[in-house]
Amino acid sequence: MATESYLGKIEVSPLAVASLASEAVLGCYGVVGLAAAGTLRDGLVEILQRDATHRGVEVRLRDGAIVVDLYVVIEYGTRISEVAHNIMETVKFRLERALGRPIQEVNVHVQDLRVSNT
Repeated sequence: MATESYLGKIEVSPLAVASLASEAVLGCYGVVGLAAAGTLRDGLVEILQRDATHRGVEVRLRDGAIVVDLYVVIEYGTRISEVAHNIMETVKFRLERALGRPIQEVNVHVQDLRVSNT
C-alpha cells in the first residue's frame, strides 16, 4: 500500500497493517483471541499467541482499496453479531486513522466460541 506526494512515496507493508488490525481486535469486548486464517479443521481452532496474532488477519488490495479479513474466537455467552459489528467498526476506524486511507471492507470470520480465562 503506497501513497505518493510531491515529496516522495510512503509504503506500508500488509504485515504492518495486520499488526495494527490485530491490536485493535484484541482490545474489543468479547474477543478471546485470533485464530490462524483457514485453520478450522475437525472443529479445532488454535488461539494464536500475542506475538503471532497477525496470522489471524489477512490484508489485501482489491482494485486499489484495502480489504481486511479477521479470523476471531469470541467469548461464549456474548452476542456474536454485536461483538463482530464492534470489531468491524473499531478496526475500520483505527486503520483509517493510522493510514489516512479509506478501508473498503472489514470481514469478521468467527472461528470458534470459548469461555474466557479472565
